Parts: sequence; structure tokens; C-alpha cells
Amino acid sequence: MPGIIIRPRARILHGHDWVYSTEVLKIFGNPNDGEVISIKDGRDRMLGSAIYHSGSQIVARRFSHQRQELDRDFFVRRVHRAQEYRDRCGVDGNVRRVVWSESDGLPGVIVDRYNSVAIVQTLTCAMDQRRELIAEVVMEVLGVKTVIERNDSSSRKMEGLEIRSGLLLGEAPQEEEVMIGGMVFLIDFLQGQKTGFYLDQVSNYREIAPWAKGARVLDCFSNQGAFAIACARAGATEVTAVESGVENIPRIKANGEANQVSLQIIGDNVFDLLSQAVRRGEKYDLIILDPPPFTRAKKGISDALRGYRELHFKAAQLLTHNGYLATFSCSHHISAAAFHSTCTEAFYDAKRSARQRHIFSQSPDHPIVIALPETEYLKGYLLEMFNSF
Repeated sequence: MPGIIIRPRARILHGHDWVYSTEVLKIFGNPNDGEVISIKDGRDRMLGSAIYHSGSQIVARRFSHQRQELDRDFFVRRVHRAQEYRDRCGVDGNVRRVVWSESDGLPGVIVDRYNSVAIVQTLTCAMDQRRELIAEVVMEVLGVKTVIERNDSSSRKMEGLEIRSGLLLGEAPQEEEVMIGGMVFLIDFLQGQKTGFYLDQVSNYREIAPWAKGARVLDCFSNQGAFAIACARAGATEVTAVESGVENIPRIKANGEANQVSLQIIGDNVFDLLSQAVRRGEKYDLIILDPPPFTRAKKGISDALRGYRELHFKAAQLLTHNGYLATFSCSHHISAAAFHSTCTEAFYDAKRSARQRHIFSQSPDHPIVIALPETEYLKGYLLEMFNSF
């Protein structure tokens, strides 16, 4: 087996599973991109098997601490193990993320299930080369009728992979209504967001809903309207959903009707709408901020934090006394500490004080591996405004 020898201070020696190009001391055996390689330290000790890509900043991604090939039996074992973990977590077996990349020992593989349809993403070179085998295993283990690839993520470009979507196995899919978190949503499997829906927030829809009873709610960056619908179903007196993506406006409307709730839907830039609402002196009992990533690279952290600060500054001014702000960041490069600090600074700028009532994270079908901080990307807080100064 070809492989690499790592430098003494490489993070893989401390439990991480990635090897960056700057951490490689020597390459031996002339491995090809997508090939399985061994990782060794300077004393020739075997540290595991990894997938290799010479053109990526992450040269090797370990998937086993043993010598292991990416054969059919391996994929069957890993998908079975991922299924069993979600079963133990009590996640809905018909709609859930079944495989989440390094968190399930399958770097670059994402599998989401929506009843009889499985959506697959292969975001690394090695896994993309084996996507047909992965699709066969997914159909066999999950017992679904359709396997679709949604390989239209921009992250594929970092691996030099082409963008594509389409049917891999089974029956051609149609749009269908899917029950998610006790709510009904119309899912477009080939054109919808990511793999059709933001499954990482499902547990948070339930967490936030009780705070909406009797409240005037503003759901910003509403996407398909899930937070808005959850709040309306929980007894909010008024719910406004704000979404700048014009393609999502009719989808929010259809989802609201499917759940038999009344929503005010506004197609507008959230920053502009919040500024206008502040000038008009509007007040809300619950505001939800769930924006898309403000940065996908380290170089964009400063600009992203400025954006978060402005967003929270405006939202703080719109809260009623004892009003609640549920706020999220899904930007991987924004740490929880930096996000929390930015929220604190924004409230101070707005001359408001807030109590932290709850901490949000990603749903349990998106497991966090403690040695891989990259697996923890979604962070959030429920803040209660209790004083102006």
C-alpha cells in the first residue's frame, strides 16, 4: 500500500483524522488521487488507512485506524453502523441524515433519507470515484426505491470535482409532501436546498416552538418556512416570514397552506427589512435569525463577524421587554466563542441587556466527533432581553 509519512507535530497524532499538505514529510509508493494509502509516523508506525488527493489542501483523510480497503463490505458495515446510531438517538427512521462524512467514518459521503428516497453527496475524490458502489449499498441497506446524487455543492470544487445532479438508481423522483418534525413540507429532491431540506435544524424547530405561544414572531432567512410554521402551530398570534430568495417564497406559502397555518410572507433583504422596522418602531416578542453561512473561508471571518454584529444590533432594538431572540450561525469558521462575543457586543451597542436561556446545536443525526471540531458547525442561542439602558 502506498502512503505518506507525517511530520512530528501533525494534528493526526492528537486524534484528528486529516493530514494537510504542510504536515507531510514524505510520500512513498506514488499514490494516485482517490487511492487508499497508509499513514505512518517518522518511526514507521502505522496510523491508519486514508483516502488521498494530491491536489487538495487536505492531502489525506483517515477513515480507519487499521489497514482497510474501500470495498463493498466496508461500505455496508459503515452504513449499517450509521443507521444503528441514529436508531439509538431516537431520530425519525424515515426522514433523517443517515451518513454524515467523518462523523460516520466515511469522509466526504453524505446520505439523507426522505421516506423511499435517498440523497447522496460524494464530496471527496475517492468517494466520488466509488459513488455507484455507494449508491448500491445505500439502496440495499436502507431499502429505499430511489437514490439521487446532489453533487452540486461548491465544496466539490476544492477537490477538483465536477458539479452534477441526477438519478443514480431506481425510480425517477417527483416532488412529494414529507413529514418532518411533525410538520408537512413539499420537497423537491433535484432542485431543493442542499439535499432537499435543512435536517440539521429539525430538533431546534421543536425547541423554539413553545416560546412562540401568544407571541408576535419574526422569522428571518425563513428559507422554506420551517421555524415560522412551527411557531404558528404552537400558537403564535402573528408570524412574519422574511426570505430574500424569490424561489422560496411560493414554497413557504405552499408549506404554510399544507400545515393549515396563516403566515405573512415578505420577500426582502433581511438587513434592509430590519432597518426599516427599527425606524418604524416595531416590536416583536420572538425573533429568529437563521442566516446562510456568512463565510466559507478563514479569510472572511472578520467580514462575517461584522455582518453578525449588524444583524444582532438591529434585532435587539426590535425586541419587546422580555422578548426572545433565537439566533444561529452555521458558518464553520465562526467559533461558538466568537459568535457569542459578537451577540454580546451587538446587544451592548443597542443598549440592551440579555439573559442566555438556551444553547442550540445541530440535530443528533449530525453527530459531533470531539477530536474533529469541523464536525461541529451549527451553534445558536436563545437570548431573553430583560433591560434597556
